[in-house]
Amino acid sequence: MKAMARDLVASVTVLALTATPALATKANQLQSLVGMRGSSGESELENKGFTSIDGRQANGGVHTYWWHGRDKNCIDVFTSDGNYQSIRDAANSDCNQKNHSNAGAAVAGVAVGALLIAALTSHKSDHHDNSQHLTDQQAEAQYERGYSDGLHNTSYHNYDKSESYAGGYTAGVEQRRQNTSYHSGRGGYSNSVSLQGIKGQSSIWAFDEMTNRGFRNVDAITSGNTQYGIYYNGKTRQCVQVTNADNRVYDIREIDSHPKCR
Repeated sequence: MKAMARDLVASVTVLALTATPALATKANQLQSLVGMRGSSGESELENKGFTSIDGRQANGGVHTYWWHGRDKNCIDVFTSDGNYQSIRDAANSDCNQKNHSNAGAAVAGVAVGALLIAALTSHKSDHHDNSQHLTDQQAEAQYERGYSDGLHNTSYHNYDKSESYAGGYTAGVEQRRQNTSYHSGRGGYSNSVSLQGIKGQSSIWAFDEMTNRGFRNVDAITSGNTQYGIYYNGKTRQCVQVTNADNRVYDIREIDSHPKCR
């Protein structure tokens, strides 16, 4: 009996030592926060042990990456119009942490290895069309090289004719545009009005906001379901085209000239 008791105690001890740890707080457990105001959502995430690590502007909103130190997991929160629109799981590398999988293992070749290190700290998973890093390490490295070239406005140099490089370059150009959206695109010493914050908003709101910023609507062109509004600011001499579809601004940019921009 004593031997049996010892065996039972030993078995319980082994089970205790090898018990599965508590599951990490994943995105599917945080869906109740979707729709919440951003400030309230941040407080909730902090109360749950998450720390804000990084963020970037995206079309019509902001992606922020949150890291849970105890659970060792990263989530991506997309905020638009002041509210949480989505919460999804993200790679640990998106939170500037090491991934715990073979995907983060070193590969042969010093150049490719260096690119992979850069990939862990540069582009995020949401830069990809499917919001996931590529599982093929060399393809991910090519994507990162393209992203870096596009982001820093260097020449397109796809010497391997890689689709991954091409996709990364496009994502890098878009990120550069987002990073410099505050800029009017004009140089020199003349004053200009920023167009930041209008893309992605409702068309009605955008019309009023353009007026508030000193623009007047001088022309409109309709093609199918798309309407192109031309706005002119007499003080800054800016001529701007606003593209609207489905009652929302899809694009806004300065144009060199228009017959009615005067």
